Amino acid sequence: MSGGESGAVPTAQVRIDHHSAVHLAADLARRTARKCGLDGSLPDQAAAVASELASNLDKHAGDGVVFLQPLPLGEGFEVLAVDRGPGMGELQRCLADGYTTTNTLGTGLGAVSRVADAFVIRTRVPDGTVASARLAPRAGSAAGGAVPPGPDGLPGHRVGAICLPAEGEEQCGDGWFLHTAAGQVTAAVVDGLGHGEAAARATRVALRVAQEAPDRALPALMAEMHRALRHTRGAAVGLVRLEPGRLHFCGVGNVRVCVLHHDRSPRRIESRPGIVGWNLPTPHVRTEPLAADRLALVHSDGIQARWAHDPSRFLSQLPAPLLPAALAHRHRRLRDDATALALTGLR
Repeated sequence: MSGGESGAVPTAQVRIDHHSAVHLAADLARRTARKCGLDGSLPDQAAAVASELASNLDKHAGDGVVFLQPLPLGEGFEVLAVDRGPGMGELQRCLADGYTTTNTLGTGLGAVSRVADAFVIRTRVPDGTVASARLAPRAGSAAGGAVPPGPDGLPGHRVGAICLPAEGEEQCGDGWFLHTAAGQVTAAVVDGLGHGEAAARATRVALRVAQEAPDRALPALMAEMHRALRHTRGAAVGLVRLEPGRLHFCGVGNVRVCVLHHDRSPRRIESRPGIVGWNLPTPHVRTEPLAADRLALVHSDGIQARWAHDPSRFLSQLPAPLLPAALAHRHRRLRDDATALALTGLR
């Protein structure tokens, strides 16, 4: 999308529970990268990155998964790899070519860091490892060499997202939207009631309203979504607006915001009861401080709310590109659609 806007395409996932899953992850990464606008040799590079990360999970980790999706901002492709342990005690050695604990060539993570345009990894013993590798189209490609917005908006490394359908469903009833502008960011997380096609339809209607008027006041935007959703099954909606040092939240239904802090439990902000499209309460905006080094996490109820009651130090210190994937892997309700959007405060 142009104009600093981005919207959700459901995230694909591959559980790395057997060596053959490594090849599946590579093949799916190649196909997904093409859909994300990568051309030339880039889809093969995306496949190589996914293969290396999946292979690392297969050899060293427990309960690993690879997520594949478009970049949250700008044109491009992202591979996320998450596991539940044991973690890496010497991360810098693991990133160096030639280091191996399995009698292989030892080029995996080092190769990923060279091929990817952006590579972020965090690990902790015994909590596990989370990694994000991002590839963008080259200048002059069919995708136009689009890049994420600059410092006046929300640079790509300051946002992360995941959007997963309920297990067994092809369509996702959740969705998200992000609009960046100078000094302001507007985001929406929408959870269509239920799951499957009817829920996905309601979510598409709500996101279309957000795309058409992203700068509207949050209560007015919620009211417009309510009118548009009257002929659907309805949805839960969380609207967020970031300004330097502040977060504004307007929510209805089971969409929550958590503001993460260095030295205490996350500050949880609940939505008002209701269903957008059916029984909308008077929209209410709450404002919270959000420093430029802090994260706000907006998520549907496909992510269990208990994650924020007493998060591990490892989770609470993850950067924006990694936190949604880690939460989805550790705290997801498999029978529900799940969406999480992490936003870093504006300077």
